[in-house]
Amino acid sequence: MRSAKDFFRPLAVGAPEPLREIPARPSRAIHFFDPSNAKMAAKVPDMIGSVDVLLGNLEDAVKADRKEAARQGLVDIARANTWSGSQLWTRVNALDSPWGLDDLTTLVGEIGDRLDVVMVPKVQGAEDIHYVDRLLAQLEAKAGLERPILVHAILETARGVANVEEICGASPRMQGLSLGPADLAADRRMKTTRVGGGHPGYLVREDPTEGDVDGTTTPRATYQQDLWHYTIARMVDACAMHGIYPYYGPFGDITDVVACEDQFRNAFLLGCVGTWTLHPKQVAIAKRVFSPDPRDVAHARRVVTAMGDGTGAVMLDGKMEDDASLKQCLVMVELAEQLAAIDPDLKQQYDAIGQEAS
Repeated sequence: MRSAKDFFRPLAVGAPEPLREIPARPSRAIHFFDPSNAKMAAKVPDMIGSVDVLLGNLEDAVKADRKEAARQGLVDIARANTWSGSQLWTRVNALDSPWGLDDLTTLVGEIGDRLDVVMVPKVQGAEDIHYVDRLLAQLEAKAGLERPILVHAILETARGVANVEEICGASPRMQGLSLGPADLAADRRMKTTRVGGGHPGYLVREDPTEGDVDGTTTPRATYQQDLWHYTIARMVDACAMHGIYPYYGPFGDITDVVACEDQFRNAFLLGCVGTWTLHPKQVAIAKRVFSPDPRDVAHARRVVTAMGDGTGAVMLDGKMEDDASLKQCLVMVELAEQLAAIDPDLKQQYDAIGQEAS
């Protein structure tokens, strides 16, 4: 076990100092692209600045015979563009695959100065993060990098969920976690073939009417439930405990934009800061859902103003607001300010409704 006093020391001689706090950079949409797909790669330059995070995917969606092409394609894309308007992330291949090690050694050496976050799939426990942590430190030292590359883990196994707290606290590099519903469903032996979202078979049913002995005589309303509520809530708690960020993962039905928006909003309300997007139409949904509603921001600002030093309680529009209310509102206001700094349209909306409220 490492001593607590050594936790923020570099793991390799010459590696950059670990961060003591993960920066709160807006990341409403983590948009995946396949660097080996020429058509998809050609769209990347036009998306820089319009998407918070662009992620070069090297893992599951890339066929085995295209792995090296995808890796080199990401290097070429990273070098050919300026990334001031968007973060550049990558999802490397799993640590037990033939490609994971080469992904890390190549990318850190070639484009480590442009790479913000490495997403690691199928993380089982802290030992996986410790391995990546040490390896990245050695590679950063060799490449002469001045800032550490952060690590993002995907929860895709039952063991990973069971170890979620220790995964979050395994390294100062930990940036956040994402839900990986498809692999997690398979590992748990869940009986669904959907990628994220709900399931019509997972429901609760209204009680039978009086006199309906076996519950079959009169119609009874049903309500579809969320298969992922427990996992997302546990992930959010673990991330909050360690000062890192939780994300919803993929919503596989590209055509169902209504259910996609519902699922994204559920995750946002529970505490997630963003989601994966697999198609440009999902980017617009994610940016809208994971940005606080201007009316909520205006109300939050009014509460902050009314509460003054944050002690006591006030009545506002017939509702009591106290120190707990203030803390909730500060979360909303802080996020709105971060997003307004990078999104001129949002800034205009927040400012306009703020003037109306005042």
